[in-house]
Amino acid sequence: MMPLDCIWGVSLFLSLSLGWTKAQQPNYTRPVFQCGGDLVADSGFVGSEGFPSYYKPNSKCTWRITVPEGNLVTLTFRIFDLEADSQCRYDYLDVYNGHSNLVQKLGRFCGTFRPGTLISTTNKMMLEMVSDEENQGRGFVAYFSGTPPYVHDQQFCGEKFTKAQGEIKTPNWPDKKYPAGASCSWLITVEPDMIIQVKFDKFALEVDSYCRFDYVAFFNGGEKDDSRLIGKYCGDETPEPIISTGNVLLVQFVSDLSVTSDGFLAHYTSIRRGSPDSRASTRTIPQKPAPERPATTPQPPVPTTKLVPPPPPEPTVRAKPVKPTRSRTQGASSLCPKACKRDGTIKTSFCASEFVITGKVTSVTPGPRGSLNINVSLLKAYKAGRLTITQVGETMSVKLVSQCRKCPLLRRGANHILMGQVDEDGRGIVAPGAFVAPYRAAHHKLLMNISKQRC
Repeated sequence: MMPLDCIWGVSLFLSLSLGWTKAQQPNYTRPVFQCGGDLVADSGFVGSEGFPSYYKPNSKCTWRITVPEGNLVTLTFRIFDLEADSQCRYDYLDVYNGHSNLVQKLGRFCGTFRPGTLISTTNKMMLEMVSDEENQGRGFVAYFSGTPPYVHDQQFCGEKFTKAQGEIKTPNWPDKKYPAGASCSWLITVEPDMIIQVKFDKFALEVDSYCRFDYVAFFNGGEKDDSRLIGKYCGDETPEPIISTGNVLLVQFVSDLSVTSDGFLAHYTSIRRGSPDSRASTRTIPQKPAPERPATTPQPPVPTTKLVPPPPPEPTVRAKPVKPTRSRTQGASSLCPKACKRDGTIKTSFCASEFVITGKVTSVTPGPRGSLNINVSLLKAYKAGRLTITQVGETMSVKLVSQCRKCPLLRRGANHILMGQVDEDGRGIVAPGAFVAPYRAAHHKLLMNISKQRC
């Protein structure tokens, strides 16, 4: 959670600020944030109910922001502290490009990782925060302001495509860099029996390990609340082809108000469901990371000669109802071989796997039908694709399922190389013959070299 001295410092700063709206009535010491309201002003602050106290359980609050006509709403988060979940199912904040949840959603956010700047395409924006009955955080505080549109509206782009193929590119491509404060959406709809493949010809966005600032995101589904994130990409390494699961794909490009880059050029085509192309990999080459933080510096594996028995559940983690593991793990006990042996080399396994990561195994707990549930604190993702990576502060974590309890060998507290496939819920599946090995710092260069080669 957020340190108290930081929270009270922000609170003092807010109490001295002007421009409070009807929904945010100040008292004599600091502003009092209420559950929702209409915020009509040139600029101001919006925050969760009762901030900096913990927000209420089982609540739903809606704020409608309106800035002067002819301006756009820019929303910048100062504090963000909601319950963390890889899919933001329990406590979350939705931001919409207008005053309705039927318009384009600019994002759903949870955890303690502060979102990047959001910009609407009109003078209206809506925030909707939902909490369940447990595990409340401090909430959020954000500053909104009216921003004049750029000349010729070059920072806004997008189109609705219904043709079988087309082109997607950032503003100003290829003459100069894309503008700061860009917000673009392309909605692609093809024939019902077809799916959509997007291939990048060129790709150069601002580099950030978590793609907080400039990024392009792909969603299965349309502009409403039923869309599901496929992936979010930035940096200067070209992603591999993106393939939708249905005949509708939403593509969103966002840049913040600072650093810009050359942008991207991509082409989409419709392909028949079930064709060889439709089964091609949707995996992506991970973005070139920003300089490693000290907390993520790889450490030597913990020396041990036997498997550590699964630990009891951690008291700070509540038991949430989860969907049962899908058919890949059913009957897993019958998959266990007599002797643990990898099926391929590090190179062949890299190419055959949907995810390739390095990280520390932080917990191992029994799952259904002889499987194991594994939590991994991520060091680096060399391939991620549809794998769900949870952001909690500056720590990244991954949930994996091992189909066999005894194979491959995993040691709690040790760093590993882990490869495998990804199920429909974004969980990594580690088969008995998957490439799993103790990780050492020397492996990083080898994995980076393999990631740059064609499979």
